[in-house]
Amino acid sequence: MTIDSDPAPVTLRWAVRLLRGQSVAVGLVAAWLIFADLTAAATDLTSALLVTAFAIGAAAALWALGGALLRRRAGARAPAIVLQLMLLPIGWFMIQGGLGWLGVPLIAVGVGVTWLLVSPPTTRALGFE
Repeated sequence: MTIDSDPAPVTLRWAVRLLRGQSVAVGLVAAWLIFADLTAAATDLTSALLVTAFAIGAAAALWALGGALLRRRAGARAPAIVLQLMLLPIGWFMIQGGLGWLGVPLIAVGVGVTWLLVSPPTTRALGFE
């Protein structure tokens, strides 16, 4: 058994925690979508299944990226940043649609996780410096 003498920096650990938290949240939305797909009276089945599959895929991707970052796989940082930046327009349109209570936190999380992923300690831990 080896002991890791260089633990992951706090910024990287928090980025992973937030990515995994997002994964759980999107997974719960996917579970709700599955329930809605099964109980809907009339629906466009193809569209419903595609939206559900997208949510399941997003949850799996967020979880996998968190795990890869925890293992210090440098290639996982760019896709994780892209997913976080996708939260910005989503949050903006939620604010414009009157859902500011949800849009503002989405933007904050997207910016916050992006900052954690590009911060100097994370950058060093992933071998970019």
